[in-house]
Amino acid sequence: MAEAASLLTIFGATGDLAQRMLLPSLYGLQRDGLLPPRLRILGTARTGQDTMAYRALVAKAIERHVPAGEQDAGVLAALLERIDYHPAALDDPEGLARLGGVVARMRAGGDVLYHLSTAPGWYAPVCAALGAHGLAGEGTRVMLEKPLGHDLASAVAINDDVGRFFDEERVFRVDHYLGKEGVQNLIALRFGNALFEPLWNARHIEQVQISVAETVGVEGRGDYYDGSGAMRDMLQNHLLQLLCLFASEPPSRFEPAAVRNEKLKVLHSLRPIGAAEVAAETVAGQYLAGAVDGVAVPGYRDELGRDSGTETFVALRAQVDNWRWKGVPFYLRTGKRMPRRCTEIHVQFRDVPHSIFDHGGARLQPNTLVIGLQPQEHIELRMMTKTPGLDRQGLRLSPVALDLDMQAEFGDLRRRPAYERLYLDALEGNGTLFVRRDETEAAWAWVDGIRDGWNAHQMAPRGYQAGTWGPARAVTLAERHGHAWRE
Repeated sequence: MAEAASLLTIFGATGDLAQRMLLPSLYGLQRDGLLPPRLRILGTARTGQDTMAYRALVAKAIERHVPAGEQDAGVLAALLERIDYHPAALDDPEGLARLGGVVARMRAGGDVLYHLSTAPGWYAPVCAALGAHGLAGEGTRVMLEKPLGHDLASAVAINDDVGRFFDEERVFRVDHYLGKEGVQNLIALRFGNALFEPLWNARHIEQVQISVAETVGVEGRGDYYDGSGAMRDMLQNHLLQLLCLFASEPPSRFEPAAVRNEKLKVLHSLRPIGAAEVAAETVAGQYLAGAVDGVAVPGYRDELGRDSGTETFVALRAQVDNWRWKGVPFYLRTGKRMPRRCTEIHVQFRDVPHSIFDHGGARLQPNTLVIGLQPQEHIELRMMTKTPGLDRQGLRLSPVALDLDMQAEFGDLRRRPAYERLYLDALEGNGTLFVRRDETEAAWAWVDGIRDGWNAHQMAPRGYQAGTWGPARAVTLAERHGHAWRE
């Protein structure tokens, strides 16, 4: 484990991500006494302001984005004392040189964590500037936000450029889903309970569905999103990471290399979906005008203000070709303007081999396990039980849920935002919950094959009304194989 960093430098420190997530997370760590005692925080961005003005911005961000019950003037004052600000435009070599001097002075011989909360196009120039001023050597590490490129070639180029100055052990690629409490609970459920592991395979599981549904539209991010789409923005990273954690073999230890090695094996086991398969195994959609929660909302092109062929919905049927999962379909689905916001994994177990209740007309339903990750974390196991009564004509059965409500069970414990855990791990040099280079590139290679197939067939996104679960074609994607989406 590396030495805890004594300096955190945030590039893009005035941006939306910083104000909504990063600064409130640092406040939470300060509140609980978890920040390294010597840690200083240096914010930098193009905005020309001094440290006092930036501290005022930080205070306003905390006031807006931290629950009122968690706000404390003393904690805020202690956090602000750690913070300095130095403006620097990323396209200004002289400004970056001056920033390098500030970093060198503030570092004072300790470890440094650079967080590049910027567009990926700036990763290479910033790392090159740090390297040119001797600020990228031993004792330094860098956090990179998604998206890491827009395809395999661009991801490789970024990784190569960053790798010239930071070796792989010092690069922390963020997928904030990995920092979420619910995703951590998936790891605990799988590898901390003897009950499930013997059943976690193709012999006992019929199908798996992983859904990340959003009720919102593009929310002012139209230009960015239109160059990305649901496949690049969500499926290539968040959904594939959830798939990897669900489907991986048990790692030998809960430490970076062991966990990421097992995830990589899953990515390498994904059956390619190319031009010959995309029409049957994938569906792309784009939302039209409709209503969400009873409120009328415009279509994607209306929000964007122009015509577009970008997908806002993706559903696909993936196969993991290894001994554990051969033959089990993994249905992945993500979209905007869905009927409800949810991130969940739905597991359907196989039917019992023979029903002894047929004479009573009882219909057995397969056991299901639902792992809810957001907005509420819960685990629900549905099992068949006897319906109360005399049952003179035979037993009647009903499905009943065994429900673990994490909020009810741990309601007295504070629910931590993902970036609190990610910041703490990166400051301490623990890369377990970050994405390794080979994972990123393997995921892009698989996704690129699908996009190449779409292009080869000139497949345009199918329209779906806002407030629905996507195009009708997504329903038939599962129904053709005797399955139905959980809604």
